[in-house]
Amino acid sequence: MSDAVRVGMPLAEFLELSAQQPFELINGERRPILPTVPEHSEVMRWLVRWLDAFILAHELGELYFETTFILPTADPTNWVEGSRVPDIMFYSGTRIAEYKANHPDWRKIPFPLVPDLVIEIVSPNDRLSETDEKIDAYLADGVRLIWQIDPQRRKAVMFSPDAEQPHYLRMGDVLDGGDILPDFRLPLAELFAAIG
Repeated sequence: MSDAVRVGMPLAEFLELSAQQPFELINGERRPILPTVPEHSEVMRWLVRWLDAFILAHELGELYFETTFILPTADPTNWVEGSRVPDIMFYSGTRIAEYKANHPDWRKIPFPLVPDLVIEIVSPNDRLSETDEKIDAYLADGVRLIWQIDPQRRKAVMFSPDAEQPHYLRMGDVLDGGDILPDFRLPLAELFAAIG
């Protein structure tokens, strides 16, 4: 008989605790979600504007921001093994449409569905070790493309599970959507000029 302890908590408990103090569940540890600063919100606002317009024009899927997803388990309606709250996340059209069609209550519980694209915006109060751990968790979860935007240092990093190394971007470089958002390209200089 195994003495292994099940990681996570029942969904009802997760929702109740999250209502008291929002958190993410990463590697079995609750991480409180800290308040954001206006610079963070400015970056998110511009990214959502550009991405949403592109996604709608090309009918590619659905964009969400500051929305919880939980790791899929055998019983995702009753158990939360892990949770993440990306600043922005994208689901491709067929995946999200199929999920919504098969789950009429989808508006009332976190998505038990790993996003295709995740965007994290680095805030001044973020700890580097926790940010790195979160990127590693996204990659382990199966997220296909991750953008990490650092407005303080005017940099970005793109991660994907099939890349040997992260792709570091500076002011003259361009964020691109790869095969997740084909033909989407955003010069970093344009993003940082928009936020001032």
